[in-house]
Amino acid sequence: MAAENIPYKIYLSEEELPRTWYNVRADMKNKPAPLLNPATGQPMGYDDLRPVFCDELIRQELDNDTREIPIPTEIRDFYKMYRPAPLVRAYCLEKKLQTPAKIYYKFEGNNTSGSHKLNSAIAQAYYAKQQGLKGVTTETGAGQWGTALSMACAYLGLDCKVYMVKCSYEQKPFRREVMRVYGASVTPSPSTTTQVGRRILAEHPGTTGSLGCAISEAVEVATTTPGYRYVLGSVLNQVLLHQSIIGVEAKTALDKYGVKPDIIIGCAGGGSNLGGLISPFMGQKLRGEADYRFIAVEPASCPSFTRGKFAYDFCDTGMVCPLAKMYTLGSNFIPSANHAGGLRYHGMSPVLAQLYHDGLMEAVAVEQTKVFEAAEQFARVEGILPAPESSHAIRVAIDEALRCKETGEAKTILFGLTGTGYFDMVAYEKFHDGQMTDTIPTDAELEASFAKLPRVPGQE
Repeated sequence: MAAENIPYKIYLSEEELPRTWYNVRADMKNKPAPLLNPATGQPMGYDDLRPVFCDELIRQELDNDTREIPIPTEIRDFYKMYRPAPLVRAYCLEKKLQTPAKIYYKFEGNNTSGSHKLNSAIAQAYYAKQQGLKGVTTETGAGQWGTALSMACAYLGLDCKVYMVKCSYEQKPFRREVMRVYGASVTPSPSTTTQVGRRILAEHPGTTGSLGCAISEAVEVATTTPGYRYVLGSVLNQVLLHQSIIGVEAKTALDKYGVKPDIIIGCAGGGSNLGGLISPFMGQKLRGEADYRFIAVEPASCPSFTRGKFAYDFCDTGMVCPLAKMYTLGSNFIPSANHAGGLRYHGMSPVLAQLYHDGLMEAVAVEQTKVFEAAEQFARVEGILPAPESSHAIRVAIDEALRCKETGEAKTILFGLTGTGYFDMVAYEKFHDGQMTDTIPTDAELEASFAKLPRVPGQE
């Protein structure tokens, strides 16, 4: 179909809203390694995980074989409030760049939380409610996940306790207040309210926190408070499963117009957006039905893919969680207090880590100032103020489009616009005032962190 016949925004009908989540693990030849009990070094099963996670979510976490998992009617009805989400042809950006490339983005910011995180928040809250729990605990970095979960819990009548990375808590007070509007309690992490928080503060005085710190606190509270479980916004298999609705919708919309992307790009922190966007396309690649080039984009300040080690590591800084095999900078690594708050995690999803290790996708790290340059360029021509996290994908999408301009290749690019940046104005202010810096860890700093990786049989 001719490009001029493709609308600026492609909307699916309510009837086309996906009825199943897609589990990419079912098509992976090399499955992600199992979670390990740090005390025994043995794989963790259903019973081992029950003190931490909701029962049905554990089943989803451990299911490597079921390709299509039905979306419950109640969750699908909630999705209808803001889904299907639009797929947008970036005609204005293409014109500005004078590129022959065709650029599409899947926009996930059309809900009050302002991001894709609501896709999994409502699912996890729903299963907690079905189990008869009183409430849930969680961590949040930039605040999108905490906002989304507070919305889902308010909708279902669950209590919500959020531990927010301290630098984001201070930089993004309005995001914090949205969570409180929806009834959540929000605590800056690390805090003095938990044993692990006090220990981290003693070991790292004056720390600005990290997602790993906040996870430790949230897990401690969940496991010591009757009627509560821990839920999380990224990294684990269950989250990528729920977020697959992004990719399924995007692929359905593209298929309607006979469009096949050559390059698919997503920002990468823990992996929820990237994994959700690429899943159905990666499934095709794994089954030998089609080929795509996948690019994960991470901050140079927290480069787990590009400079991390593929090894078993703790999922949290306090070392109270299971061990996951992932690309990691070490659970003790605390990144600089940059403004890509949702990408400040020391590790990467075990699913994405395995796919990357098997050479099925690429990764690139980008500096913060270059990211904000791209964010501003995008905002001025496409009319959406993007979140700092999303802007990592925008940066590389622009770079790839300019490369097409140089070579004359009319490639089709798809990237994920994970959300809006309207609660991130402190970051934009620092960029405009020339106060934003690019902090990149040294090799020596990373080696010191790698030296503290846990000892696991067969791991160097």
